[in-house]
Amino acid sequence: MTDLVTARRAKDDFFKHHPQSPLTPEQQAAFTGLRYYPPNPALDLTVTVEPLDGKAVPIQTTTGEVRQYRRFGRFTFEVEGQAAALTIYEADFGFFLPFVDAGAGTETYPAGRYLEPEYLGDNRFQVDFNQAYNPYCAFGPTWSCPITPAENRLKVAIRAGEMIPVGGWVESV
Repeated sequence: MTDLVTARRAKDDFFKHHPQSPLTPEQQAAFTGLRYYPPNPALDLTVTVEPLDGKAVPIQTTTGEVRQYRRFGRFTFEVEGQAAALTIYEADFGFFLPFVDAGAGTETYPAGRYLEPEYLGDNRFQVDFNQAYNPYCAFGPTWSCPITPAENRLKVAIRAGEMIPVGGWVESV
């Protein structure tokens, strides 16, 4: 988990200082850091997906655009004794796992968080929820982010990864 802590510090530094930060210069000046759940090794999973039809599905974005993703596979897992299931999508840039958990709106960003699961071959993926991050639209209304499909809305809280951003630097979205 040392690598995770190092990566989080680097991300905060990028947000605060880099010219390609998703934050405006005014936000960067007031930025105090992202909030994260403590590292949770129990939510770093190796999963096997049940392959899906690979059918392209339209996913609307926060700005009204529509992007195409392919439904690659679905996996089941347990969180604190509760069963859950998510669909992994495939896009031109690789695999994509958007999800909304039960903490949305209070602990996590209401529109959900994202992951890029690592494909291990043979329909297996590394899904590390400690790497879950807020889409850029969580930091300001000018960003266009895919809206999490209904099939990836969980009834269980995923207490790993980034939490809902708070502070004077967060623009109203």
